[in-house]
Amino acid sequence: QVRLVESGGGLVQPGGSLRLSCAASGFTFSSAAMSWYRQAPGKERELVAFINSLGGSTKYADSVLGRFAISRDNAKNTVYLQMNSLKPEDTAAYYCNAKGTYYIYWGQGTQVIVSS
Repeated sequence: QVRLVESGGGLVQPGGSLRLSCAASGFTFSSAAMSWYRQAPGKERELVAFINSLGGSTKYADSVLGRFAISRDNAKNTVYLQMNSLKPEDTAAYYCNAKGTYYIYWGQGTQVIVSS
């Protein structure tokens, strides 16, 4: 059974930091490209950050470049999203995504609220 379980979301003040985690199971994690997406109320889901299977290549949305960092630990089947200098516009549900040659899997999401 495939599972992607996100954690680490919560309420944080502007300028603060959070680290999201996504624990994967049920597929070969080290072969999957991993991404974080987010969806704010009334908006479409958007790609936030991407990391390839070996962790050697990353990409970021312009809106988070320089503030967020994606990483992965293939030994722990976990991908992370370190979020610094958070802004109110970063408020959204954050979703973990795994993509392989023949599949795409999604987690259930974790909520991030940036507010004073």
